[in-house]
Amino acid sequence: MKTAETKALFTEDNEVNKGEKTFEAHAKCSLRSLCCLLLSFSLAGCAVGPDYKRPDVTKNQPLPKNFSAADTNGVVWKLAEPSANQPRGDWWNFFSDDELNSLESLAQTNNQNLAAAFARFQQARDLIGVANSEFYPQISAGDTPNGDVTRQRTSVNQPERGIPAGAASIYNTFTAPIYLGWEMDLWGRVRRLSEAARARSLASADDLESTKLSVAAEVADDFFTIKTLNNEYMLVTNTIQTYRRSYELTQNLRKGGAVSDLDVAQAETELRAAEAQLPDIELRRTQTLHALAILCGEPPVGFLAATNSLSTNAPIVPPSLPSELLEHRPDIAAAERRMAAANADVGVAKAAFFPTVKIDGLAGFQSISFSSWFNWSSRMWSVGPSLELPLFTGGLNRANLKATHAAYDATIADYRQTVLTAFGEVEDQLAAQKLLATEWSAENAAANAAQRALDVANNQYKAGLTTYLNVATAQTLALSHEQTAVQLQGQRLTATVNLIKALGGGWEGNKK
Repeated sequence: MKTAETKALFTEDNEVNKGEKTFEAHAKCSLRSLCCLLLSFSLAGCAVGPDYKRPDVTKNQPLPKNFSAADTNGVVWKLAEPSANQPRGDWWNFFSDDELNSLESLAQTNNQNLAAAFARFQQARDLIGVANSEFYPQISAGDTPNGDVTRQRTSVNQPERGIPAGAASIYNTFTAPIYLGWEMDLWGRVRRLSEAARARSLASADDLESTKLSVAAEVADDFFTIKTLNNEYMLVTNTIQTYRRSYELTQNLRKGGAVSDLDVAQAETELRAAEAQLPDIELRRTQTLHALAILCGEPPVGFLAATNSLSTNAPIVPPSLPSELLEHRPDIAAAERRMAAANADVGVAKAAFFPTVKIDGLAGFQSISFSSWFNWSSRMWSVGPSLELPLFTGGLNRANLKATHAAYDATIADYRQTVLTAFGEVEDQLAAQKLLATEWSAENAAANAAQRALDVANNQYKAGLTTYLNVATAQTLALSHEQTAVQLQGQRLTATVNLIKALGGGWEGNKK
């Protein structure tokens, strides 16, 4: 009898186990079918919001057809199409100066603004992974709402299944769960997030290129400024020696009674005025040298550079430049990428109006006893879709959508302003190239004429035919014109640097 009862019990248990296994098999089959169905819907889902398109030029702000300096450059401009990924090369090689090349390499390696820009680029690139992570299921273990191990007491007035009303129960719960959550991207919210992250990463890369270009231009600008000040310092030093000889000559003439005390005073005034210029030139040179050291990532104390005089000639600008060079500017490319990112943000905001479908799953072990916590019979699982539909948000979604549209309009204006600014900068530097060259040529002629006038005045003064006032006037004019000529030569070089910067890195994009 016991054997028969035992067999019956085992048969009953087997039937129950078979039923459970059959139920689990059907559940797993249904789950797979549901996941396949939802995945197909997700892949076939649309991406709401506008697809990105570069805006056209406004009718009231047409781009100029030609440079204003038509005799210098006959370029016909077109709508910019950013191509900042084109190679720039070491454009400072245009100047054929080994010291400048060394300083540029030092700055590109040690400049801290470049290091910060590179870190921001890495951050933007990593944020692409953050956005793309939402394409995949999110799986986590532990951290249940009530904790993994809890001891709890039920309320006397809360009836529970298997516990009669009016009775309390105190028991332990041991749980080891694994959670799964996956949002189906039916409306393209995740795709738009990824699109925006990629665009911002590209904009950050362009910002890095802008910083590189700006640092290199500042290094070259400071370098030529120091060399110009070196030339000016040498010029004033040589002039002081000439003035000192004139002062000594005037003193000797005064002792002989050939001239008056007025001539001596005028000669001394010129000498002291010239000597007073040296500290000012040295101060400007020291400050510029310190700025150059900081650009190169070096401490200003003991930093030496540009110790020789200015001998570099400004590179010859080609008579015609292709309009595509303007598209080489990284700031234009960055503005265009930010416009694309803002456009994707509109799609993200618009997707908030649509239902969110998620697949939520839970699996693990749960028991009221630690000894049976991880037994196979303590396993549990649940899976199913969830639907979240925004019925009333107090105007939140509508306000967000309007805000993203406004942000997108702002990036359009920023992009157009960047292009217009680029035109203005190129125009300015092209005009500077032409006009500074003309001014420098005229100033050299004036300096030569002033030197001839000074020679005549000196000869007349030595012959007793004129007063020292004429000599002083001629010396002041000669020094002024020579200083101006030196300064103009430095300005021509810095204008060339600024033209290269305005063009996005030179007029030969592939120059190495």
